Amino acid sequence: MGKRVALVLAGCGVFDGSEIHEASAALVHLSRGGAEVKIFAPNIEQRDVINHLKGSPAEEKRNVLVESARLARGNIQDLAELKASEFDAVIFPGGFGVAKNLCSWAVDGKNCTVNEHVNSTLQAFHSAKKPIGLCCISPVLAAKVFPGCEVTVGQDKNIDGRFPDAETASAITELGCKHICKNVNESHVDKANKIVTTCAFMCKAPLHEIFDGIGTMVQEVLKLA
Repeated sequence: MGKRVALVLAGCGVFDGSEIHEASAALVHLSRGGAEVKIFAPNIEQRDVINHLKGSPAEEKRNVLVESARLARGNIQDLAELKASEFDAVIFPGGFGVAKNLCSWAVDGKNCTVNEHVNSTLQAFHSAKKPIGLCCISPVLAAKVFPGCEVTVGQDKNIDGRFPDAETASAITELGCKHICKNVNESHVDKANKIVTTCAFMCKAPLHEIFDGIGTMVQEVLKLA
């Protein structure tokens, strides 16, 4: 029987929700790994709405669960209904929605607060010793909730201009966690906490390299499950 995996989304679209390519890549790799996937998102209002064509704020309101349903092809549940006991692992794709809707990192950095249902989900899987997979900016969730854990968001220096958000690694360190430098096609496994992370679009890289990196994260999560 395949592993049962919960995928948690933060909206639909890189600038105000889940990064679509990352969510899709995770789903493809989970499918290839024979996993049974159910998708969740918090039933809350988005922090903001971005016009992705213009890259500017839009004067409208959207709901994270409703927008995430676009990615889930309508087959989605309120994150409040997620029970860790029914799954073997949980995975969080990235995108600015993680830093805006699942927590307040986009505004408050390391002093952010984490959405109550996101926090309780992470705590439940961690307490049950079930693996947690995170990519792109979502490793900051683990850094905030689990002091002392090990994660990667790529590199801690902007090497060749490929890691423009390298300062995130410093913020993670300031939270008392250990940042592990990894290339885009790699992931890091914190064996003690069963947390698997990969940098994805935190690196300016060809899409296939990001896809492959997410694949390593998914594979490690399924191994730990």
